[in-house]
Amino acid sequence: MPTEPQSQPLVSIIVPVYNAADHIARCIESIRRQTYRNLEIILLNDGSKDVSYAVCQSYAGIDRRIVVIDKNNSGVSATRNLGMQEAHGKYFQFVDADDFVEKDFLEKVYRRAVESDADIVQFDYVYYTERLGKVPSGRTAADESIRIQTKEERKRFLISEKITYGCWNKLYRRALVEKAGVHYAEHVIYEEPLFVYPLLFYGNRFEIMAEAFYCYRQNETGTMRRDMRQMETLQMHADVQFEVWHFMKQTPFFREYYEEIK
Repeated sequence: MPTEPQSQPLVSIIVPVYNAADHIARCIESIRRQTYRNLEIILLNDGSKDVSYAVCQSYAGIDRRIVVIDKNNSGVSATRNLGMQEAHGKYFQFVDADDFVEKDFLEKVYRRAVESDADIVQFDYVYYTERLGKVPSGRTAADESIRIQTKEERKRFLISEKITYGCWNKLYRRALVEKAGVHYAEHVIYEEPLFVYPLLFYGNRFEIMAEAFYCYRQNETGTMRRDMRQMETLQMHADVQFEVWHFMKQTPFFREYYEEIK
């Protein structure tokens, strides 16, 4: 049975929204109906040209946990960065506006975070299409607790790549993100490594859950996904890798883990 909201720390769910009228209601409903009740649901309308903003406003009118922020279009990275600035939760998580989550995901993931004192809890996901429904991701991750106490343990951890660079299949301890000072790379489509990768150096406790809680919609339009010509995509990947390299050079980890970072 879920605990009462007043006994639960606040968790912030950050949802960037762009032209998501077809799917935003299902996304919001899946978050509102969580068995973990003490939520702050931050909906950031990134200059949508459809009725997404109106849908967000209508939900804010019936659920006081929802905060709606309307802004000019600046892309998913800048929108997520703003969401983190506005969030008040002890933990937070990201959901894209055309995706949705299982109703007990936060109850289970939060419990795992507290019981293990985790900095990050990573969970599995499924793909979702209107034609096929839920489709397994094909990942073979097993439940695991990772504790890092030495330089050699962190090197093995980094090489294992057990923590992926996707941002939305994780629950983050706010204090870790603030300590690392990380943000999303803006104006690119491969924005997540600059946020996730440095956290692997600042965190010492990581939990991996094999259970799938996140439903990742596969479509060609949707919230922040754009088709790009191949050469442009490759260039953006390279740009983000350079930003990660530059960020890590400013940290105390650069010399100590040079081989792993490069």
